[in-house]
Amino acid sequence: MTVVRPVALLMTALLVLSGCSLLQQKPVPLYQLDSGSAVTPTQDNGVTVLVGPISVADYLRQQNLLQRQADGSLVAAHDARWASGLANDIDQQMLRQLAWRLDSQRLVLAPAAPGFSADAQVMLTITRLDSGPTQPAVLEAQWRLLDRRGQLRDSRLIRLEEAHGGPLAEQVKAQSMLLQRLAAELAVAIQPIAAAEPPPEPPRKKPPVAKAKPQDPATAGPKIPVAEPIKIDTEVFRF
Repeated sequence: MTVVRPVALLMTALLVLSGCSLLQQKPVPLYQLDSGSAVTPTQDNGVTVLVGPISVADYLRQQNLLQRQADGSLVAAHDARWASGLANDIDQQMLRQLAWRLDSQRLVLAPAAPGFSADAQVMLTITRLDSGPTQPAVLEAQWRLLDRRGQLRDSRLIRLEEAHGGPLAEQVKAQSMLLQRLAAELAVAIQPIAAAEPPPEPPRKKPPVAKAKPQDPATAGPKIPVAEPIKIDTEVFRF
């Protein structure tokens, strides 16, 4: 006769309950920024642009989606996460959007390989990119554009807003549209800088030739007379 102890029954019941809860647990949805209608550029000899460094605020490096509340606070959404991280999504989307709008395959994310020469460089800082159930998507950023010589040619602070319907999927779409609008404005600003002819280099000045300083008579030694020949019948030297 087999005797089942109460402890064994309790353990069995706990295992069954935990298994049921695992089966009923829903997977956490993962989100990525949308590239919209961007297509792969066709020109292999387009402008050369170095994209980056792109820096984002520390709070945008969290894995969970953040929700902006009516009082301005941020709350992490525990039922939604970024698939590969928002910062990484921003890098890839800005590269793809700018390449499409400039129609050039010659765009590289910073840092570039040694020897890479760019017609222009985009330095971007994103200080805000978020939304909430009742709050619009907001993007705040600053860009700086450098020419091929590394000289600052343009700098701008920008703030963009995009309305949405409320669900997380619509919020992510609205944030994606903000990045697309930012890339569109950047592309317009980059084109004249990348297409401009480099100014001629100024002529190099020759180093000044050092002039011999006149000798001080007080410190100069006695002059030795030089013999001068006098041509007569016989050659006589006079001192």
